[in-house]
Amino acid sequence: MSLDRLIHDAAAAPVAGHAAAERSEAPRPATLVCGAAMPYDEAWNLQRACRAERAADRYHDLLLLIEHPSVYTLGRTTQDRHWPGEDQLHRDTGIPVIRTERGGSITYHGPGQVVGYPILRLTDYCAGPKAYVRRLEEVLIDTLAESGITAHRCEGLPGVWVDGDRPFKIASIGVRISQGITTHGFALNVCPDLEPFSHIVPCGISDCRVTSMAALMNITPDLHVVQQQIAAHFAARFQLTWTETVALEQLAARLEQPDRNLVPPSIHAPANPRGAP
Repeated sequence: MSLDRLIHDAAAAPVAGHAAAERSEAPRPATLVCGAAMPYDEAWNLQRACRAERAADRYHDLLLLIEHPSVYTLGRTTQDRHWPGEDQLHRDTGIPVIRTERGGSITYHGPGQVVGYPILRLTDYCAGPKAYVRRLEEVLIDTLAESGITAHRCEGLPGVWVDGDRPFKIASIGVRISQGITTHGFALNVCPDLEPFSHIVPCGISDCRVTSMAALMNITPDLHVVQQQIAAHFAARFQLTWTETVALEQLAARLEQPDRNLVPPSIHAPANPRGAP
């Protein structure tokens, strides 16, 4: 199914908790950036470059949807009890560790996850970080519903969960707001190897059990299709229109150009939804 069809269907569905005035606003232009695997540190540098461009109004809002090679990332609330320490973790797993500026504790990223990095001017969409995190949770809950997975949020525990009494975490969220612009974001477990999570306390939550779409569905979902679904629901929830879809390499090349005023927010370029991954 094409991205334009997915966005049409998602936008037509009722969106709980949105004010009528918000629903009536014209969609804002935004860029969808999709790619294959990119090392975490390279993606972090790319986010920071995008944040600077967005803060200076030289670029409109973006959503990056990518994968990472295996890596553990530490957020600002990581405590010693959440992990065995960098040397021990690397000896046990051989997986590198990166300390980040995002909120939350330690988590794992790897092949088979869809990792999303929205670069948005927050006040255009939400009253604050808590409302923003809830909106991201809604996007992921809507996406999982398309595959027949009933997911929910757990009060006080950012992310998305499945099952009831002892829920499993299927998506993590950790964000950063700087200069009024969002970075970092979410990671949805589509079909990753879950074993690396067993070496840490995921997201700093004791007895946290982790699952994936593949484990729940007994099939391996198409990562490409899940990216499309996330993009569609993100556009619907945030009232965006994807005016262009570009590859990671294309975005990086643009940011290296001396004239960076490439896509002014006032310009509504023709939509190219079928160029989506």
